[in-house]
Amino acid sequence: MEQFQLSALDIGIMLLYAVLIIAYGLYHAKRKNSEEYFLAGRDMIWPIVGISLFAANISSSTLVGLAGDAFKTNTHVYNYEWLAAVILVFFAIFFLPFYLRSKVYTMPEFLERRYDSRSRYYFSFITIVGNVLLDTAAGLYVGNIVLKLMFPSLPTWVIIVILAFAAAAYTIPGGLNSVIQTEVIQAILLIFGSMLLTYFAFSRVGGWSNLIAGLDKMAAEGAFVGESGLRLNSAEEVLSLVRPRNDTFMPWTGLLLGAPILGFYFWANNQFMVQRVLGAKDVNHGRWGALFAGLLKLPVLFIMVLPGTAAILLYSNLDLTPLNYVMPSGEICTSLAECPNMTYPVLLFDLLPAGILGLVLAGLLAAMMSSVSATFNSASTLVTMDFVQKFRPELTSQQLVRVGQFTTLILVVLASAWAPQIERFSSLWEYLQLVLAFICPPVVSVFILGLFWHRANSTGAIVSLLSGFVLALFLVIASTIATTAEASGTEPAAWVSFLNDIHFLHRAFFLFVICAAIHIVASLSSPPPPQDKVDEYTWKKSIFTAETEELKGLPWYQNYRILAVILLIITAIVVGSFW
Repeated sequence: MEQFQLSALDIGIMLLYAVLIIAYGLYHAKRKNSEEYFLAGRDMIWPIVGISLFAANISSSTLVGLAGDAFKTNTHVYNYEWLAAVILVFFAIFFLPFYLRSKVYTMPEFLERRYDSRSRYYFSFITIVGNVLLDTAAGLYVGNIVLKLMFPSLPTWVIIVILAFAAAAYTIPGGLNSVIQTEVIQAILLIFGSMLLTYFAFSRVGGWSNLIAGLDKMAAEGAFVGESGLRLNSAEEVLSLVRPRNDTFMPWTGLLLGAPILGFYFWANNQFMVQRVLGAKDVNHGRWGALFAGLLKLPVLFIMVLPGTAAILLYSNLDLTPLNYVMPSGEICTSLAECPNMTYPVLLFDLLPAGILGLVLAGLLAAMMSSVSATFNSASTLVTMDFVQKFRPELTSQQLVRVGQFTTLILVVLASAWAPQIERFSSLWEYLQLVLAFICPPVVSVFILGLFWHRANSTGAIVSLLSGFVLALFLVIASTIATTAEASGTEPAAWVSFLNDIHFLHRAFFLFVICAAIHIVASLSSPPPPQDKVDEYTWKKSIFTAETEELKGLPWYQNYRILAVILLIITAIVVGSFW
């Protein structure tokens, strides 16, 4: 394959899109007071909430990762997508009403309402670090990888700075409303572009039946694909969402036990996702928006995952040497089996005609800008509302807005400086795992116990969070020791090998269980929480009974329970079809 080439038309479309989306974001700026700037005035209706959640989730790294994993025969990467629909149902029923009725700005602030300020400051700090080191930097890094293929002469730091400041151009002046309004446009473009790519990919393959026949033929010939040389056994196995317990990517036990924990953190505790729901007009619009986002996640299999599966037939023998793409090892990439993250760019440049290519690339740019602008805004909200306002309560609402704008600028600089450092890790996936190990399981256990167990108290929460951090740090040290030993050709200690042999998803589940147990023991060993925290911030049957009465007068299409059941049925049909 020759070097990726963009026509003048494609470049023009991309530049025009970038200018228009920044102008559109500035037009929708809201910054009269802190509530407008950080929560879009709390008047977002459900379609906007749902589309914004979807757009913030589908980043450039997601697009590249989904296609790359599908090419490696890991179609079951889609499990993270459909699982989001199930988690959002749980979120809409139980957690969302407490978030909205408490009128909080941030998730750490909610933890303070339920526990105390210690939990708030801890969670806020690690969330800010995670936003900069994980969400924003990773999004910029993947955007750099893709644009580097198109503009190889541009230095990495220049591309990252351009991407960061393009996203910040409307985020800093306009706040959450600018972010959400642009995300709606970006999501529509992203879905449309993905549908076009799927159409061209399946047209080249010859349709669904030819895809199945082609995969079976490759399996019969003993073909191997993917970076680790996975053998194709059948089309049915390639397209199956549920894999055996010894699967290295996602065993069924990991899907059942570990994946929901990571998903719950992402959708129900992560500030940059929940902040969109906090801006909802009321509880109903928040619930409808969350369920709508879950519905939008289901077609991802067809428009973002399966094109990567089609690439198995189209590009397994493709020579990528002319691209001069350098892998983390320093070697030139010669095939997609060596660098599957190139699958998505190859699909784009090989299948799409001029003009349409520029439009779809604008969609890819849209995905990157959505996720980066979302994390910028959420991190600035955390800094401003969880730290600055607490230590400087005399600041006016307008002054808090200016603090948020200045904070966003600082975060832009920090994320741009850190993003190139990700190259030091052997893979982006490894980097994401290491950072996630610090955050997810302890936080999820604290939120779940806080909502459903009346005896959970502030001492149990902070002890659990700090213990989880220490345990996660211990696991990371073990992983580092194993990596160092492997590089030097020596055998690591038995305990190191044992810990590193535990699948990442299993590890997340075990850490969750340990943190929950620590929380329970510490809570029972200390005085019970104040009654007002229990009454206001824990779920009880009377809430369900009261809501039942409220819902009686609503038509079925406004009854969130009926809508949740419909979403779960559709999810079951999709998953069952690819079981």
